[in-house]
Amino acid sequence: MSGVKLVLSRQLAATLLAEARRAAPLECCGLLGGRGQRVTQIFPATNELASSVAYEIPARELFELFRRLRALRLDLVGIYHSHPAGDNYPSARDIERAYYPEAAYVIVALKGPPKVVQPLRAFRIREEEVAELVVEIED
Repeated sequence: MSGVKLVLSRQLAATLLAEARRAAPLECCGLLGGRGQRVTQIFPATNELASSVAYEIPARELFELFRRLRALRLDLVGIYHSHPAGDNYPSARDIERAYYPEAAYVIVALKGPPKVVQPLRAFRIREEEVAELVVEIED
């Protein structure tokens, strides 16, 4: 993903929020496919940890999701997960386990401190350095 923003439709943003609500109180997770910095498809995954504070996509499922991306000729634009009871900023674990430096890491917050104005935030995480991306939601 190049640039400093992530672009997705209002419908896809609503789908991410619905995924987070459906999984609550556990974290949801999945991949975001598309081209460049534009998300065109969401690929929900299983949170193998079944945790409210961490996520992990099972290796076999992750492999299959990457096969689907390739078959559809989509790039991995990002990886999403939710923070059901907290702020949508990467946790120490999120930063430590950011294995795809070119991907945007999208975090969906359902609750949190009053400063959480936007429920979707995206970050580039490289070598434990976190940089926030602009999330552009189009109609």
